[in-house]
Amino acid sequence: MLNEIMQVQKTARLLHPFNEVESAIDAMAEKINSCLADTNPVILCVMNGGIIITGKLITRLTFPLTLDAINVSRYGRQTTGSDLNWLHKPVSSLQDRTVLIVDDILDEGITLNAIYQYCQEQGANQIFGAVLVEKQLNKIKPIQADFIGLSVANHYLYGYGMDYKGYLRNAAGIYACTEL
Repeated sequence: MLNEIMQVQKTARLLHPFNEVESAIDAMAEKINSCLADTNPVILCVMNGGIIITGKLITRLTFPLTLDAINVSRYGRQTTGSDLNWLHKPVSSLQDRTVLIVDDILDEGITLNAIYQYCQEQGANQIFGAVLVEKQLNKIKPIQADFIGLSVANHYLYGYGMDYKGYLRNAAGIYACTEL
């Protein structure tokens, strides 16, 4: 497996270097601070992909918040999505709360839409979505994010939380795989 990972790294194309990604996170935080300042939100980190963007984003938010996590996976350690697998639900009550769902990428929108529906079922009074990357697809998505860091063409990506078969989430930039 490590040989495959090294090959993916060697052939990948850097789309957004560290400084561009950090600037995008700054811009997202500024918009979120403006929009959610007086709402006492629950920040829901979508594990595992959302861990890096959530950690970086919340240090830039200037209002009181509650941090929790949700783990819903479509990919597992694969490069194609399948059925949703609910691994962990938040401990915090979402009843009558504002919720900000934070994830690494909005691809087809299936996972974000399912989490949004879950938050509605739990009684959240406002629900927002924040994604580091929105992938541009030639199809209508069931949901749109309210806060988007970067927009990219349809590539398989890794870095800043996005993974290749469970690896490369820690890459300090956003890369497109050129070989799959």
